[in-house]
Parts: sequence; C-alpha cells; structure tokens
Amino acid sequence: MLLASAVPQHADIDPMLHERFARVRAGGGAQRIILPEGDDARVRQAADILRSLGAEPRLLGGSSSGAARQDLVQLRSVAVLEHLERALGARGPEALPEALEDPLAVSMAAVAAGEAQAVVAGATSPTSQVMRMAFRVVGPSTPGGTVSSSFLMRLSSGEYQCFGDCAVIPDPTVEQLAQIAIATADSFRALTGGEPRVAMLSFSTAGSAEHASVSVVREATARVRALRPGLCIDGELQFDAAADQLVAAAKAPDSAVAGRANVYIFPNLAAGNIGYKITQRLAGAQAYGPILQGLAAPVNDLSRGASVSDIVNVSLISLVQAAAYNPPGGETRRESGPHHQRARFS
Repeated sequence: MLLASAVPQHADIDPMLHERFARVRAGGGAQRIILPEGDDARVRQAADILRSLGAEPRLLGGSSSGAARQDLVQLRSVAVLEHLERALGARGPEALPEALEDPLAVSMAAVAAGEAQAVVAGATSPTSQVMRMAFRVVGPSTPGGTVSSSFLMRLSSGEYQCFGDCAVIPDPTVEQLAQIAIATADSFRALTGGEPRVAMLSFSTAGSAEHASVSVVREATARVRALRPGLCIDGELQFDAAADQLVAAAKAPDSAVAGRANVYIFPNLAAGNIGYKITQRLAGAQAYGPILQGLAAPVNDLSRGASVSDIVNVSLISLVQAAAYNPPGGETRRESGPHHQRARFS
C-alpha cells in the first residue's frame, strides 16, 4: 500500500489525499478517471503522475490523431450513446454527431454509463461549460436534488476543513442550505476520514440577533438535525464562536461544535466565496475545489490556470469521492442520467 511518505517528489501532492487514495486502492475501490483535456501538456503530465500512484487515468482529446483521439472513439459504447441521447433530448438526432466529437460530453456520458468512476476537467474549458455538461449528462444523484460545492481547505497548521457552498447556489433556501450542510459534512468525512463538526454560520450566535437570513440558518440547522440526527451540528454561530474556543466559551458554552468546528456552512454564496478566498490569501491556506456535491457521479472542475499538481490533487479527491459513492462490495448510490436541475446552467 502507498503511504504518505512515498509521495513522488516531482509534484506537490497533498499527503493526506495521497494516503486516502492509497487506502481506496488497497480496498479495491475506484481507480478509473477520465481527463477529457488530453491535448493539454499539463493534463498529460498529471496523468503520468496518477499512473505512478496506481490510478487509471484515461485521456481524451479532440485533435485529429493520437492516443487521446483514439480513446475518444473507443469510448463511444452503446451505453454512452444512450446517455448522450437522453441528455440532448429532442435535439438528439441532429446534435448527437457533434456531441460525439466533444471529449467533455463523451467523458460525462462514459462516467454516467459506468465506464469510469470520475471526470476532472476545466484546465482548458470554462467552469460554466463543465458544470452545464455535468448537469445535463450526469445529473443530480436524485431527481430535482440539490447540487452544491465545497472547498477542502488545508490550513498552514496542517489541519483540514471544508467550506460550503462557495461556487454554485447564490441564495439557498432552507432546504437547500440543509442539503449543502449534509453534503459538505459527507465530503469532509469521505476526504479526510474524520468526523465532521458542522457550524452553520451567520452574523448571530445562539439568538444574539434577529433577521430573516438568521431564521433561514436556524431552520436549516433544525432540518439537518431531523434528517441526520447523528450529525454533530450547531447553528446559528458567528465564525469566531465556531472557530475559537475562548470566544465559544463566552458566546456558546453549551455547544458541541463551537470552538472546534471543521465544517463551515456559509449562509449564501457571497459569504462562502469571500470566506474561502480570505482564508486562502491571508492565512496561506491551500484550497482544493470547488468540489461538486450531489451529482450522480463525481465530476470536478479545475481553474484554467491549474498546475500539474492541482490536476493530480483534484483527481485524487474525485477518486476518493467515487469510493464513497460506490464502496467496494457495496451498493451504488448512482442514479445516472439528466435530471431537473440541468436547466439552471443552460
């Protein structure tokens, strides 16, 4: 089994993610991942590193020749065609030939069809394009379900935390905020192996202020407790009360989460996006994401400025996610195919 000490020196691979993937691999879990931007040199180098770690990356490309082009053609199975046709809907007959030439579309359909466990893209594709294709072809894990995101944050201390939602839902409803909290807690557990302690953030702590947005956080917290009674969660909490034990002792002395949170749920997208970037830029944290949550199979996005190490780390995240979707010897959680939320990104 690969250990964190065996991390290759030619890339900045996160040691915890490396070890988590090594455990997945040793247990017979997910190893196949599609990288649909195989014409890019960074992606090809990342694929070489992933192979050295024991993963099975498959490169697709749109160029007229080469192995990546050959793999694009080989992935056009009957199941892949069926998923693409369903995703295209009424436009299927005339749009299918063009879709079959699109590595991003084919990779999403291949994962939906079970040809691989995950897709990582975005090194050369805009985020909107990656997310739109994920919604259309892979779809939410449940019809009409909430698809959200989180960032895995590695602090300068070496501690890991998850922040959600920082990239998808601008103003979540009570139900959406509850689902974001559950999904982000599940992401933290899957990626780190630790037990999540979820802080539902607000500008109020335990009733110190009243506002409609505070009520949404309180109601979402109650909803999570009803859906997941065993999850350690508290809200509403201000960030200082959630993160600092001395502040927690003064503001929320009876809270099991205050002062020791490792999962932070922001009340809206503006707060989440600003919060993770402040932590990244001023506190020197490493931010991995956005990690998409609630899809029928793992699909994750890259910045177009992504480094080789970024591609490797997000790929490892995706494969560890896939093991949680499909535990070895267990039942799959996948319900593939396009669902209702796809229209939001069309």
